[in-house]
Amino acid sequence: MNVRRLVPFLGLLVAALALSPPASAGKAAPDFSLRDITNKTQTLSQYKGSVVLVNFWATWCGPCKVEMPHLEAMYDELGPQGLVVLGISADDSRSASAVKPVAMSLGLKYPVLLDTTSAVVSQYNPSKTLPYNVIVDKAGNIANVFSGYNAGDEVTVKAAIVALLGQPG
Repeated sequence: MNVRRLVPFLGLLVAALALSPPASAGKAAPDFSLRDITNKTQTLSQYKGSVVLVNFWATWCGPCKVEMPHLEAMYDELGPQGLVVLGISADDSRSASAVKPVAMSLGLKYPVLLDTTSAVVSQYNPSKTLPYNVIVDKAGNIANVFSGYNAGDEVTVKAAIVALLGQPG
């Protein structure tokens, strides 16, 4: 066996194994604790019993800023029925100061959290695709994952949320 041919393959294998798998439906959603733009600590587990849409975005992401008003509309409409939206900014510490102004300019009323170290982003979305939405059911399990955004995707996301809101906790 030629070891020289094997070394690059082993390097790729080790690198692939080191990457965290992305969030996937049916698994328990990893809990997290982050500060929001008002400096309040938010944890995923505090919302157990609600349907939670976790939206990963960044200030420099154009499709994110197009999608977020749709998420705000869902939050306004479905919040009284048990929907919680948590926007998690993937901006690093250098651009984190832009998060609050962007959230305010978009009129977001749902909590916007800062993940300047990418700890939560890496857990849920190791490829760091943005926007990236994870829907967590009332029991705290990942129900759906949506990667990217195209006009009309909000209809599919909303249908998934409505179906979960109708299920018993």
